Amino acid sequence: MRFYLALWFAKILNFLIQLIDKNKGSNFSGAKALKIDPQMVSHFKGIDYAKILFITGTNGKSSTTHLINHLLAPYPLKIITNLEGANLLPGIATSLSKAANWRGYLDYDYMVFETDERYLPLIYEQLPAEHLLITNLQKDQVQRNGDPDFIVRKINQIMNPKLNLYLNNEDPRSKAFEDQGASTFYYSVAKHEETFRKPDSFPSLSCPRCAHGIRYTYFNVDNIGDFHCDHCGFSSQENPDARITDVNFKDKTFKKDGIRFPMPYDLPYMLYNYAGALLIMDKLFHKEIDACVPVFDDFKNIAGRFEKIPYGRKTIKYMRIKQENPDTLQNTLNVIAQDPEPKAVCIGLYPVEDIVPYYTNTFYTFDCDFGPMAAANVEQFLCFSPVVAYDTANRLIYEGVSEEKLYIQPNGDFDEMLHHISEMTTDNIYLITCLASYDELNTQIQEKLQ
Repeated sequence: MRFYLALWFAKILNFLIQLIDKNKGSNFSGAKALKIDPQMVSHFKGIDYAKILFITGTNGKSSTTHLINHLLAPYPLKIITNLEGANLLPGIATSLSKAANWRGYLDYDYMVFETDERYLPLIYEQLPAEHLLITNLQKDQVQRNGDPDFIVRKINQIMNPKLNLYLNNEDPRSKAFEDQGASTFYYSVAKHEETFRKPDSFPSLSCPRCAHGIRYTYFNVDNIGDFHCDHCGFSSQENPDARITDVNFKDKTFKKDGIRFPMPYDLPYMLYNYAGALLIMDKLFHKEIDACVPVFDDFKNIAGRFEKIPYGRKTIKYMRIKQENPDTLQNTLNVIAQDPEPKAVCIGLYPVEDIVPYYTNTFYTFDCDFGPMAAANVEQFLCFSPVVAYDTANRLIYEGVSEEKLYIQPNGDFDEMLHHISEMTTDNIYLITCLASYDELNTQIQEKLQ
């Protein structure tokens, strides 16, 4: 009876939220319902665990989830998913409560859920999916996730012989799970024009198998690329199940199995999201890959971190990072460094307000190489933040940026920041903020354009 009370309460809340604001409430009803029945998710009826896919990892899980759903849209399939991005247990409960009837029965073909990597064991305890895609396991918010090996231990808790794994062939930590499931499939990206190498003296990660040093032949994005361990032989697969090749950033195309695809977002890290999604379409959904080509062409990544916003005669290239995540920040810096045109770079780093007590730091910026970006024809830097604006400026000074190029705005006033952008001499503007700033900042930009 407790389950039915929780379900009905969630459905009523869902209805009321739809009346008030259709864009809100991605986990609210589930959070409230779980207080009535903490095991609510496990009590839904009609579930086939062989038809459930979880997508987890440090970076790329939202984009991959959105792309898979987009590729499935032309097919007459009933998909239960969480495109709003609520990837904890309350978000899953909300999605299921919306899809179920009043008796708790679910009528669906597949479930495709983005799941938080830290809380995956709690979700899996109630909804033991038989398919798991791991995008990558990298450094993330230290206060919340500790080091990447902490997350590895979390994911290890759900490994079992029924689990089918879809792994990033060029991420050692992800690939290290390969022997722990019923079957394992690999996705990969071949070398391309933005592939790079690092000096042998550059610190690498330890092998997940034997703890000796991992060697990279090359990097496609920071910390992800073809690798091997000289000590135990652990390495990238020579022949992965899905590999993206012939990447052409100028034409915005790539190939898989000789089939040319349009590249909706010409960013190196997005290539792994494309590869993972195509692997799932092939191995899990058994769809013809060439049928995915036209669907790629109109993919809009709602969960994405990069977009171009016309702002008067200027173009703001808005790039959002996961706060305190050096890999997403480094990828952003790499993209800026590839642009040879004169530009201005606006950086708004903020403190993390996740787990009490809140704290501020910018140490993750020292995990990143600002050098190529700083030397890439940047005419002016704007550092804005209510807490760490001066820390951000110092990080740039340590990289050799002249103080004459720096403007420091020691507050988070977006209106003031946009005023500074309006007065910049260049029309080529790069803007970096954390994900949480997007809605408010985008609203202000659109209001100023009206």
